Amino acid sequence: MKMKPCICKANRWKPCFWKFLLAGVFTLSFCALAEADVIDRIVAVVNDEVITLSDLNRAFAPYQDKFDAGYRGNEREKALDETKRGLLNRLVNDILMEQEAKKTGISIQQREIEATIADLKKQRNLSEEEFRRLLEQEKMTLEEYKKDMKGQLIRMKLIGRDIRAKVVATDGEIGEYYQKHREEYEGKESVRIRQIILLVSADASPEAKAKTRAETEAIHQRLLKGESFAELCAKFSQGPGAAEGGDIGYIEKGSILAEIEAVAFNLPLNKISDVIESPVGFHIIQTTDRRGAGAKTIEGVREEIKAKLEKEKMEKRFEEWLQSLREKYNVEIRL
Repeated sequence: MKMKPCICKANRWKPCFWKFLLAGVFTLSFCALAEADVIDRIVAVVNDEVITLSDLNRAFAPYQDKFDAGYRGNEREKALDETKRGLLNRLVNDILMEQEAKKTGISIQQREIEATIADLKKQRNLSEEEFRRLLEQEKMTLEEYKKDMKGQLIRMKLIGRDIRAKVVATDGEIGEYYQKHREEYEGKESVRIRQIILLVSADASPEAKAKTRAETEAIHQRLLKGESFAELCAKFSQGPGAAEGGDIGYIEKGSILAEIEAVAFNLPLNKISDVIESPVGFHIIQTTDRRGAGAKTIEGVREEIKAKLEKEKMEKRFEEWLQSLREKYNVEIRL
């Protein structure tokens, strides 16, 4: 069968090959789009907003190195799945809070974000170059950091409006807590510490050991510049309670590694230790409290107990409040 000719602008007869070429382009484009749908998909829906797999992967990028260094095999896959699910829930919560803020008239101006960042740099004595370098280390762009800061400011305003004013620890609750936990304020000498630890396997090569020490030293420098112990612990520590700031509670002499004990019981309260090497890895610790060698009276610990109880109440109320938002709005998880 002969191909039908068509008339072009030059008024000459030519085979219409362009139709076949154009059809081929459409076919390739459709295939590419179909493949993109497979590679990038929706993992959550929050009302009329969606979170894609690529959104989740971008949010996970700052944690990638920690997983590559700290986990292997099935353990790594399980930890990766749990962390990504937790991160996805955080992204959902961020969207819920932003939508609730818009609905109730709470807004964050660009100048508020800029002022907050300027205050943070001033507190930590960071130059603009040092600040940018920290963002690069965290694999985060300035715009991503500003977006994250906006979310934190929204959260603070919502907590201040809906939760903080309703949380109070009464004298009765403080007294009851003191009576139930008298042993915490008397008895043997002990210290409460939190730690960041980067583990080193017993058969690690000198090069691997040196690399882990260097990573710990880098974290130590960030702490000395004023970065949050809890945040850095959650990002880098491979020890117990990392997600909760590395608090391992009160320890008595003889109950922990000798290298840690030697520092913990002589470290001034809230001071950051130097990097400590032990048989299991490299540690950075902070002694947050001491007890023993005599009882503390309720008058001496009233404010401490009050702050503890109100923090616990605040966290509980906040989780309940977030859950009420999930029930109030349309949330669908597809991961």
